[in-house]
Amino acid sequence: MTALQDILIRRIRQEGPMTVADCMAECLMHPEHGYYTTQTPFGAAGDFTTSPEISQMFGELIGLCLAQSWLDQGAPAPFTLAELGPGRGTLMADILRATRAVPGFHAALQIRLHEGAPALRALQSETLRGYRPAWVERIEALPDQPLFLVANEFFDALPIHQYENRAGLWHERRIGLQGDSLAFGLSPDPTPSAPDPRFAADGPGSVVETCLAAQPYKDAITARLARHGGLALIVDYGGWRSKGDTLQALKSHAFTDPLAEPGRADLTAHVDFEALALGWPHHRYTTQGAFLGALGIAARAARLAQSLTGRALENHRAAHHRLTSEAEMGSLFKVLALHGPSAPPPPGFD
Repeated sequence: MTALQDILIRRIRQEGPMTVADCMAECLMHPEHGYYTTQTPFGAAGDFTTSPEISQMFGELIGLCLAQSWLDQGAPAPFTLAELGPGRGTLMADILRATRAVPGFHAALQIRLHEGAPALRALQSETLRGYRPAWVERIEALPDQPLFLVANEFFDALPIHQYENRAGLWHERRIGLQGDSLAFGLSPDPTPSAPDPRFAADGPGSVVETCLAAQPYKDAITARLARHGGLALIVDYGGWRSKGDTLQALKSHAFTDPLAEPGRADLTAHVDFEALALGWPHHRYTTQGAFLGALGIAARAARLAQSLTGRALENHRAAHHRLTSEAEMGSLFKVLALHGPSAPPPPGFD
C-alpha cells in the first residue's frame, strides 16, 4: 500500500466517498505524495513520452506558428509567451530556438510558465537558463497584454467529474471502499439535472465527464484574447465531444488500474475540445497530423534527415511517423487554436 493510498482510505472512512476529481487532484498534486511532486514522469525512464520529447520538429513548428501569428497581428510589444505545464522545458526551448531569427520577436516577449511541481520548475529553470522565464501560480496572474500561449498535454491531467445515467437519472461516480481497497461506485442521490446540457438526451448506461477545473484557464485566456489579441494552441488527446469513461493511468509506458497505486501512476482523461471552445467563436480545430503537415513537417524532416545516418536516421524517421501517422499520435491528438477576434486564423489550419 502506498502512503497516499493509506491517506485516501483514512479520509474516506472519516468523510465518506470522494469524487473522481478530488481523487485525481490528490493523486497528482498531493504536496508530499502526489505523482507530479514525487515522480520523474517523462522519457524512456519515466511513464510516458510527450511530442516535444519525441522530436525537436514539434516545438520548432509550434514556435513558427506562434511567431507568424504574432506577425500577422501586427507584432505587438510587449507580449506574453506562455506555456501551461511545461514539463522539462523542452517545448519552450525548441520554440525559442526556432524563433530566434524572427525580427523583434525575442525582444518583445515575456516568458511566463504555469507549473505546480517544484521539481519540474527546477528542470525548466535549467533548460531555459538565459531566457529569464517567470512562473505564475494561477492562470489569472498572466500579464494583461497580448497572449501567445501553448498547452501540450496539460488539460488531460486536470481533474474530472464522472457521471453515469441509471434509469434516466444521472449519478456522480465516486470513489469509496470495498473492504480495505479503493473502489469506484455511484452516489445514491441523483443530480437534479444532466451534468452538461449537451448530454441531456443521453440515455441509461451513458457515462459523461466534465472538467470544471478547465474553466478558469479558458476564461483567463479568452479574456486576454478579447482585450489584446493573440493565440492559444491547445494540443492534447481527446475529441470534439468526448464521451464515455476515459480515465486512465499510465506507469512505465503501460496502462494500469487508476486506483492500484495512488501517487505512483499518471492519471489522465480525454479532453473535450468542444467544451474549451464553447462561447468563443474565434477558433480552429484539427488533428495533430494535419496541423504539423500543413506547417511543413515533411520538408523539415527531409532537411534534418540529410545530416543523419544509421540508427539516428531510423529514429528520426520513426519520430516523424509517430507524430503524424493516423495509426499513432497524428489522429489521436488534436489541436485547438483560440485566436483574437480581429486576427486571421493561425497557420496550420487551412
